[in-house]
Amino acid sequence: MDHPLRAPDAVRPWRTAAYVAGAIAVVELLLLLFVGGGKLTGAVSDRLQVAAQKRAVAPVARAAKPATRKPASATAAKQPRSKTVVLVLNGNGRTGAASRAASRVRARGYRIGVVANAPSRVPRSMVMYRPGFVGEGQRLGKDLGVRLVTPLDGMRTGTLGHAQVVFIVGP
Repeated sequence: MDHPLRAPDAVRPWRTAAYVAGAIAVVELLLLLFVGGGKLTGAVSDRLQVAAQKRAVAPVARAAKPATRKPASATAAKQPRSKTVVLVLNGNGRTGAASRAASRVRARGYRIGVVANAPSRVPRSMVMYRPGFVGEGQRLGKDLGVRLVTPLDGMRTGTLGHAQVVFIVGP
């Protein structure tokens, strides 16, 4: 009787090799997704940080826009320098910058209110004044050589204490 010859069921090496190759491919795919996702997350995080920094500086940039126009005329100060209180803020991040600036302001005859850090960095030095103190703000700007003199913007008058003018030290 003729019977076909059967191969043993024990081992089929090609099937095992296919399973091993498929498992390695899946591991490589997961590794690539993990590394690529990390890089993508880093890029998105960097872009979000840059956008947040631009938004933080936007109020200061808006305050700078009116200074690009030439002032219509210089308004005379109503108070003498010795009666004008100045709030000095460090807007450049360098240690001691506000203190040195306060010494310069005091040497010009002004009274110093508070010396502190600004809530955010500014692109350049500026003088801001309370409503009704245009002349004092312009005079302080001229005395210190600061060309950016604007009305109070981004700060509430309640945070100024007794100061009529704010000097923010920039880079």
